[in-house]
Amino acid sequence: MGLLRAIVFQFVLIVTVIPYAFLCLLCAPLPLHQRYRITMGWPRMALWAARFILGIRWQIKGAHNLPDGPGIILSKHQSAWETLFFPACMPRELCFVYKKELHMIPFFGWGLALLRMIPINRSKGRDAFEQVVRIGQERINEGRWPILFPEGTRIAPGKTGRYKMGGALLASRTQTPVIPIAHNAGECWPRRAFIKKPGLVTVSIGPAIHPDGLSPEALNNKVQDWIEREMRILNPERYPETRPSKPAH
Repeated sequence: MGLLRAIVFQFVLIVTVIPYAFLCLLCAPLPLHQRYRITMGWPRMALWAARFILGIRWQIKGAHNLPDGPGIILSKHQSAWETLFFPACMPRELCFVYKKELHMIPFFGWGLALLRMIPINRSKGRDAFEQVVRIGQERINEGRWPILFPEGTRIAPGKTGRYKMGGALLASRTQTPVIPIAHNAGECWPRRAFIKKPGLVTVSIGPAIHPDGLSPEALNNKVQDWIEREMRILNPERYPETRPSKPAH
């Protein structure tokens, strides 16, 4: 049954993404906010398909922590699910930081380019981060929220990657609060797994962390501490070091 559901889900994605990409291209003359709303229709559709075909439901914990103002999301990264969820379900327009070469991918990349996010040219080395700061500040001024995954790549449940400094540096340079987010999407949608598992994904949003008075390193440590502590609350069975020891008999 799991294989059949996975095949049906993949079929839905394939047959919808190309026509939807053409729709997004046709919307290019529209204002950015309208293009964004239309483009996010596809991630919403994919989430709906994941829910009703694969049985992947979700709940949000700590939604009251989302600020009514500027913010930078720094999130755990376990699967492709959250890359659909965040732009589709957050109350503000999001801006992913990604390598500019993605614009060359047919359909997907073309639609991405129209959303004016934060593409970077990694060949420029240290100057690439200055691009992130400059463009990121512009997007923040527009009322949008940059989103970064500090671990850089998808990390399996129960594991912790090295938290890179890019998000904390952007927050410090722009004096923008960080919104830390933990989630356990990898329990249902494992990395590179064709067959997904039905279940409930919990997206936990932490209190905003202000960069005032903090070095980028201290800010990054606060973000990591909150996310990793919350991960142990969401899935304690994945972190045996946090389990209470059994009493001796």
